[in-house]
Amino acid sequence: MKLRDMMFMSLFAAIVGVLAIFPPIPVPFIPVPIVVQTLGIMLAGGILGAKRGGLSVLLFVFLVAVGVPLLTGGRGGLGVLIGPTGGYIISWPIAAWIIGYLTEKSFRHLTYWKLVLITTFGGVIIVNIIGVTYLSILSDLPWGPTAISALVFLPGDILKALIASAVIIKITQVYPLIDRKKRVTY
Repeated sequence: MKLRDMMFMSLFAAIVGVLAIFPPIPVPFIPVPIVVQTLGIMLAGGILGAKRGGLSVLLFVFLVAVGVPLLTGGRGGLGVLIGPTGGYIISWPIAAWIIGYLTEKSFRHLTYWKLVLITTFGGVIIVNIIGVTYLSILSDLPWGPTAISALVFLPGDILKALIASAVIIKITQVYPLIDRKKRVTY
């Protein structure tokens, strides 16, 4: 791996960490707060691509696991990953990889609305499916009611997907980090 790749991966892990400055918004009926950090997950995948985006978020999750307080509210440690929010956090590298992969696949014909669909699929649907499933198993509740309670995240997540898509489109036009000529294979 090149030094340039490691630099960008570290940068995006830091960006996700910096987004923790926005305080969590607690939801009374679900033990998972609304956070802005998923915006960084979408940006990492869409700007860096699958491999580098997924690895950058995996680095972030590793730092959280060893106790660095990079999550909203200054949280960190293994306790966070095995707690109610763990499924959402564990899903972030997967979501970044999926967003990056789909962005790479359609990079030559990338439009804003196509990118909105990609970020919504990876950053909203995938994150919520994994997070809800984990929370359902952890809290020993049926999946359906847990999924319905997670609908409270949908408006904010859609807004984050719209913002991330606009930023990704502009950055790929000015300084593309995904090679336009060849698609990276994994």
